[in-house]
Amino acid sequence: MHILEKAREIPVFYEADVCVLGGSCTGVFAAVRAARLGAKVVIVEKQNAFGGVAASGLVNVWHTIYDTVFQRQIIAGMTLETVERLRRRDAVDEEQRSHSVGYVLNTEELKIELDELINEAGVKPYLHTMFVAPHVEDGQLKAVIVENKSGRGAIAANYFIDATGDGDLCARLGLSHRLSSHFQPSTMCAKLSGWGANGDIQDSVTGTDKLTGIDLHQARLQYKDEFGIPEGFGWGRHVPGSSDTYMYAGTRVYHKNSADGEDLTFSEMEGRRQVRAIMDLVRKYGPDNKLALVSLPSYIGTRETRHMNCAYRLTGEDVLYGKRFDDAIANGSYRVDVHHQEKPGLTFKYLDGEQVYIRPGYPQEVSRWRGPLEQDPTFYQIPYRSLLPDGPFRNVIVAGRMLDADEEAFGGVRVMVNMNQTGEAAGVAAYLALSQSKSFGELDSGQIRSTLTQGGSLII
Repeated sequence: MHILEKAREIPVFYEADVCVLGGSCTGVFAAVRAARLGAKVVIVEKQNAFGGVAASGLVNVWHTIYDTVFQRQIIAGMTLETVERLRRRDAVDEEQRSHSVGYVLNTEELKIELDELINEAGVKPYLHTMFVAPHVEDGQLKAVIVENKSGRGAIAANYFIDATGDGDLCARLGLSHRLSSHFQPSTMCAKLSGWGANGDIQDSVTGTDKLTGIDLHQARLQYKDEFGIPEGFGWGRHVPGSSDTYMYAGTRVYHKNSADGEDLTFSEMEGRRQVRAIMDLVRKYGPDNKLALVSLPSYIGTRETRHMNCAYRLTGEDVLYGKRFDDAIANGSYRVDVHHQEKPGLTFKYLDGEQVYIRPGYPQEVSRWRGPLEQDPTFYQIPYRSLLPDGPFRNVIVAGRMLDADEEAFGGVRVMVNMNQTGEAAGVAAYLALSQSKSFGELDSGQIRSTLTQGGSLII
């Protein structure tokens, strides 16, 4: 059954040079970089705050800004600027020489800091605003249709940055994209009080403080059927500045695509059910732990949905062998980290050739994915071309996890410190395209790189 929606006139809410759809840190950094260069920028976010998975999803870690051997800084830009701003408010802790975590954030403070960045740069913000559809005239993307408490309206712009995470703008434009056959499962995080003892030595991989009288990994495995808890992987970190509030990421919602409305609804409710189940397990088998549920996310932590088909597909070989690109706009050192759909646990692949399969409750399986090299790579790169979607709309660029990367490459590049850089690159590219009246694909990548450097990014 279908309903015919009658044509109607709608107001233009705002006209800008650059429109950013999606207000994660990736989207905010794109908007701020373009605005700082002089563009008139608008940003549209469906949640009540900026910050994406870090804020609305509660994931309070950013990974290291150094290479794999912690000798060379490879990331700066707005990631480092934001860390420094949070540090002034005692809202960030640093974990040095850690392959698992570089910074632990108070993500509530992050929300406010991102508000200030938006306001200082003069970006026009729209919160609680849902992207509905693209508006195309004569084969050209001219505006996006949005809806909020004011009703339905349009935002017109010359250039558009799709930072929606799921590639919503590109998908609704009909641009070519794919869903990985083994897309990584989503995780519902939670903030809990009464967890462990803040300041104790944490596990170098999971960060999980010991609970009193219970080994949670073993208990989850032993009592999984009693509480309906799927096997997965649990980790977390304390909230900076708190005495006992812990962000725990220990749920798994398998085989559900967050870019599908029904799947997303199921995932949100199932994720919350699993949070309660884990707490019920601790209440029954570790009753000396006085856990209290402090907060749940307003959006489940989605690792992977759509990938746009772009001018270049980043491969696992590119990442694991540290391939250098002439048009590189981002650097990263986080290991390839694949959360499996087809089996419990996850696999880490390191740039030095080591491979580790971790299944909580079982011994780690350590092997090698390749033999030794004379010199191991210590970081990898993301090329600008992986942000340029195929198709006729040359005023659209992507930023964030919908970039073009295969399953293996995506396992490494998907983390926030890497995706933040793609946002900065998209924002700079939007300004350069505007100032030169060019499409995104016509830009000189060398000029993008040099402009990023002038704005504080580390371009190698």
